[in-house]
Amino acid sequence: MDSPIDKLKVTLQEDKTAFGPRETIRGVIEWNLDANPRRLDLSLFWYTAGQGMRDVGMLHNVWFDDPGARGSKEFSFELPDGPFSVSGKLVSVLWAIELTCSPGSETARREIVVSPTGQAVLLGSVPMRNPFARGRSEPGPGSPESILRPSQ
Repeated sequence: MDSPIDKLKVTLQEDKTAFGPRETIRGVIEWNLDANPRRLDLSLFWYTAGQGMRDVGMLHNVWFDDPGARGSKEFSFELPDGPFSVSGKLVSVLWAIELTCSPGSETARREIVVSPTGQAVLLGSVPMRNPFARGRSEPGPGSPESILRPSQ
């Protein structure tokens, strides 16, 4: 018997998984099911993961009614300007293309990166700096920070 991963498949053109804003994603979906599903749904979306409320943004959703038990179809989605893929300690923004069938619990998901650099934007920590601190961490005379600091 086929495992659920063999029943639905999302293949991206040239196995590419990193895309820039406004780029077009092309690929093929394939299904090999025991019975004819009522419907197949293919979605492009982003979602947040991490601490706090989860957010989801659906960009494209196409469906195929009565697709037959086996088959394949080409697809293409145009990406928006953003949001970019983000990776952080508290929150991440992830993108995915997902194929599901109804009825049934089978799902195939391909995660992608959307960024002008081809990599997720890494959220780093910003050191806390006390603007009233004195000592070695103070800016030198003539630096932009010292010019902007009120005189004493």
